[in-house]
Amino acid sequence: MRIAQVVLDIPTQSLDTPYTYAVPDVGLSGDYPCEVGCAVVVPFGHRKAVGFVVDLAEYDEANLPCDIDPKKLKFIEAVVSESYFDEEAAACAQFLSERYVAPLSACVRLFTPPGGVPRMVRTRAGSWRLERPTTGEVDDRWVKLGSAAATFTPRANAIKQRAIIDALRAGELRAAELSLEFGSVAQTLKTLEKKGVVVVERRRRLRGVPAAARRQAGGASAADQLRQRVGAAAVALRSADGAGAAHGRNAGGTGAAQERHAADDEAARRNAPVFPADVSCAAVFVPSVKPKLTPGQERALEAIAAASDRADGSVVLVDGVTGSGKTEVYLQAIERVLDQGRCACVLVPEISLTPQTVARFRGRFGDLVAVMHSRMSAGERFDQWDFIRSGAARVVVGARSALFTPLSNVGLYIIDEEHEGSYKQDSAPRYQARDVACWMAKRAGAAVVLGSATPSIESLYQVRNNPAWTCAQLPERANGKPLPEVTVVDMAREFGSGSRSMFSRTLQTALERELAAGRKAVLLLNQRGFAKFVLCRDCGFVPECPSCSTSLTYHERGGMLICHHCGYRTPLPARCPKCGSPYLKKFGAGTQRVEADLRVLIDSFSDVDSGIPLIRMDADTTQGKGAHERLLEQFAQPGPAVLLGTQMIAKGLDFDDVTLVGVINADTQLHLPDYRAGERTFDLIEQVAGRAGRADLPGRVLVQTYEADSVPIRAAAAYDRALFLNDELPKRRALGYPPYVRLANILVWGPDERAVAAEAEKLRAKAVERVRDYGGDGWRVLAASPCVLAKLRKTYRYHVLVKCPLDAEPGAVLGPLFRARRTLEQVNATVDIDPLSLL
Repeated sequence: MRIAQVVLDIPTQSLDTPYTYAVPDVGLSGDYPCEVGCAVVVPFGHRKAVGFVVDLAEYDEANLPCDIDPKKLKFIEAVVSESYFDEEAAACAQFLSERYVAPLSACVRLFTPPGGVPRMVRTRAGSWRLERPTTGEVDDRWVKLGSAAATFTPRANAIKQRAIIDALRAGELRAAELSLEFGSVAQTLKTLEKKGVVVVERRRRLRGVPAAARRQAGGASAADQLRQRVGAAAVALRSADGAGAAHGRNAGGTGAAQERHAADDEAARRNAPVFPADVSCAAVFVPSVKPKLTPGQERALEAIAAASDRADGSVVLVDGVTGSGKTEVYLQAIERVLDQGRCACVLVPEISLTPQTVARFRGRFGDLVAVMHSRMSAGERFDQWDFIRSGAARVVVGARSALFTPLSNVGLYIIDEEHEGSYKQDSAPRYQARDVACWMAKRAGAAVVLGSATPSIESLYQVRNNPAWTCAQLPERANGKPLPEVTVVDMAREFGSGSRSMFSRTLQTALERELAAGRKAVLLLNQRGFAKFVLCRDCGFVPECPSCSTSLTYHERGGMLICHHCGYRTPLPARCPKCGSPYLKKFGAGTQRVEADLRVLIDSFSDVDSGIPLIRMDADTTQGKGAHERLLEQFAQPGPAVLLGTQMIAKGLDFDDVTLVGVINADTQLHLPDYRAGERTFDLIEQVAGRAGRADLPGRVLVQTYEADSVPIRAAAAYDRALFLNDELPKRRALGYPPYVRLANILVWGPDERAVAAEAEKLRAKAVERVRDYGGDGWRVLAASPCVLAKLRKTYRYHVLVKCPLDAEPGAVLGPLFRARRTLEQVNATVDIDPLSLL
């Protein structure tokens, strides 16, 4: 008999292992075979549940494993989907569940198609029914000439029939294209199909791949060619009708409805991708030209090739300055892997997944590229997921979730901007994409490439201490141009000289000069972070905790300055304790306010025409579908322009005429009470500086700060990483933070602060017991304390920080604690393994 291991699709920590069911030889309902990866309906207690098969085995009834009682074994009742994933994906889900202490069902869900899976829902009557996913395939109707076309002669007044036949003589067309040009064609096609003159077929269409992708890939889109081919026939039809295309649209129905139908067809035509099956009408793909590599790029490629040939999960860190040509190294490394018959997975931060990035990969590999990211609709993500599963896609480019697409035979994992925090998932399972990619690569015999101009401290530590990690440096820009000069503007001195503007005189002068010359500027509003800190605008003093050397967080309630590490608190002083100035500022400025002030400033320039485009990019302006691309296209128009944005503009942008970059407030992250604050500030300044001077025009970077003597800012301005690390690493070692230890952050939250605090203390005590019994030496459990964001969305938040040696597995020690924890109605708890932020 066949025995299946089924993970129930019920997201709870208590269901941490698969359940065993028998697969009936007969009577199994559903249209699919029972295999690993499929969704099934099984009995569970007094109800039915959907689960996913993660293992199948054949046994003789006499030789069943000792832990299986055939009398108690229940049967799978129905198979309700095809297979979504294979055994390797099931093993990865188990790894994620154990390492990150996450519900096994949530980990399995990562490998299922976007748009949902079958699920059981409870009806009002209290029964359970199966609900199918609403997202699925979309078919297009294609029309081609049939066997009777050669001998068929339309009637003299059958103008539309004649026009359609003439258009089809050059090759098959979509029905939507015919409808767009000739109006309603449904009845005409039906008549011609009955006579055998045309054949109508339904074919799969992928949503969301624009025709522009084909043009960027080296030729006109299939849709554009179709327009050209039907053009002559359309002109003939309009001339014969005498009433133009409107009459043709109205021929099959009333005007408004037909016009809406034609508009829908037009929308479908614009969004329809060029699927590999459309070869009959597509241009021959011409890959983008490969530039001559620099010596540094050649060495990086050789290092990646050597790691790939070892096939043991080796990691290559490509440490290259901005503009050094890391993407070209990726492209040529992928080409080598494809030539070997394997595939590649490329991860980029969500904020860097710009049209420019996607265009470069499609320009080199054409229709072999699939794209996955959150700005796509559920239907578009489903189509790309299915495209990958079909095997037609050989390169996947996407955000962190692209790791879990059904791409087979992967030979190379590339993680661009590997230092970015967006690679860490902030909900269960709270995985780190870099670490998961390394696990996958080792299992698959693949290589991992990590690229960044500012590699994370953890990656630099691994290169120095782990023999499986190597580093390839690209210290110069690919075009031979120097990195832009970085000038630090001391805003405390500006304020002392009487300036009250958020834009320094230096920045104002530089901005006016560059815009007058017809060039572009990028201004970064460093807004990441929420904790308010207090700063003296005269001397730059920031109140700090006397015990922890971190900035004190300002709390509106009670007007207190509080340390969120040890609990130290003091009232907000009326004057600066250092210089006595009354000008104490609670920091924080929104992009809308900055935009308004910047608009006034630009319009005041005497040598600059008013009306210069000012494009704002932040979470508000990029919410809509396609907004990110539209704003960048607006900025790319010829002539002067200013791009104002948050961290999303710090990377992934490549414009030849950007000559000025300004960082309006470099201090926002620097004084957050988090051990990574300095590293994030250093990274951000170096990254955004790289947007300037990327072509022949020289670039300049202005960094406004009240902390001109801060090591992270001075080091970034001088491109001196050693200076930053020599200051940062001793602090990390002394305080016990990564890369010298691993962390686990136990989070507790709920609407009742007393209940949250009590549960946090209870979990701390149990964590101490687990660490004492199973952790070993080098473990520490810190006191339960309020999070920096102590109250969020009407819930109170506490946390307990656990530190352990690098070779330890905190999930293995703390996991049983959470799986055995009794669920409370008013208090939630989870654990974040390897957290990137402790705020």
